[in-house]
Amino acid sequence: MSVDIYKLIEKAKKISISNTCSKHTNFSVGAVLVTKDNQIFTGINIENDGIQSICAERVAFVKALSEGYKDFKFMIVMGKKKDNKLFRKIFPCGYCRQFISEYADKDFKIYTYSDTNKKIYEYKINELLPGNFKL
Repeated sequence: MSVDIYKLIEKAKKISISNTCSKHTNFSVGAVLVTKDNQIFTGINIENDGIQSICAERVAFVKALSEGYKDFKFMIVMGKKKDNKLFRKIFPCGYCRQFISEYADKDFKIYTYSDTNKKIYEYKINELLPGNFKL
């Protein structure tokens, strides 16, 4: 089974809008995580009044890990302000980059997309976090 990156971009957009829990920033994020055997896990950013909200990327990873999946191929991350129709190129935060680097290999890819220029951006986790913390 192959995966269609454009369909997964649309899936990330849809869940970020329909399932948003971004009451503080009004910035909704959707993530789609694909395992090496093409299982798909989704996540949204979940904000709260506490110190640490949870990002869409970690939600998707935690769902997959809790179901026993350990081998990951790539992730799509999409985000936009609630009052804006256009999604923009975004990156995982530093905390998520470290988290991802602990559960994915160095060639794990992160895709994001800009509605403005209709372009897909591709990064490897080791490009986004070149000096990750490893014991």
